[in-house]
Amino acid sequence: MISYHRVGDILDMLAEELPPEFYRELSGGILLTREKKASPHGDDLTIMGEYIVSPSGRMIKIYYGSFEEMYGWMDEEQLTEQLREVLRHEFTHHIESLAGERGLEIKDEQQLQEYYRQKEKSRRR
Repeated sequence: MISYHRVGDILDMLAEELPPEFYRELSGGILLTREKKASPHGDDLTIMGEYIVSPSGRMIKIYYGSFEEMYGWMDEEQLTEQLREVLRHEFTHHIESLAGERGLEIKDEQQLQEYYRQKEKSRRR
C-alpha cells in the first residue's frame, strides 16, 4: 500500500483540482486519518470517507485504513482515481448541504438498502 504520507500528498493534489468555491464553510477542511472505519450497521461494509457536520464545523474525513484494507493492492494511479472519486463524492455532500439539498444522501441510502436486499436474497438461497 502507498504510504500514509504519500496518500496525503495525493489528496492535496486532488483538492487543488477543485474550485475555491467548493471550500466555502468547510471549516474543518479535509482530514486524512489512519483509521479504518466499518459501517455502523455492524456488517461487512467499510467507510472510505465521510462528510461531517458538527457544532465545531464542517469537514471531510478520509480513512486511510479503509483504503489500505480495500485497495492496498492498487498502484498509485489506480488509488488516485479511487481517492478522487471518494473526495468528490464527499464534496457533493458538502455542496448539497450548503444548498439545503439531500439528493446524494438519499441516493446513498437507496443504494445501501438495495445492497441489503441483495445480501438477504443471496443469504436465503
